[in-house]
Amino acid sequence: MSHLSELRRLVGDRLLLVPGAQVLALDGGDRVLLQRATDTGRWGLPAGACEPGQGFAAAAVAELREETGLLTTEADLTAFASLSDPGVHTLTYPNGDVTHCFALCFEARTWTGALRPQPGEVEEVAFFPRGGLPGDLHPPTRVVLEMHAGWRRDGVFRAG
Repeated sequence: MSHLSELRRLVGDRLLLVPGAQVLALDGGDRVLLQRATDTGRWGLPAGACEPGQGFAAAAVAELREETGLLTTEADLTAFASLSDPGVHTLTYPNGDVTHCFALCFEARTWTGALRPQPGEVEEVAFFPRGGLPGDLHPPTRVVLEMHAGWRRDGVFRAG
């Protein structure tokens, strides 16, 4: 059972502050890896909460592997932004749980493995060209993609 699940048993669905990581994986054609969540049907980046004793980069590696089947290393990740704006990253899940997420966002261009969606959490995973992203994007994902585009233009780490 995850740390977040254990906390939920104690506090119910009330607001929790949750540190975590998101991974923007890009293939050789500069296409973005997205996954469609089982609970909402929206497309988003592989992401998740940190577990006790786990740093942001380790969480990013674990979430990419668990949710998509792709294996990367902390050394192959590059942090480009942090997302914590409560107006964007306070999420209410279909079951009523509320989280204000604080995510470090990483770019990954190197990995091994084959795409495999995580049963029960991820409906499907696929690479999309930036100009052909699905319309039903998870709102924070759209913000992270904009932050990434800015970082690619000027190399300046984004905080939002």
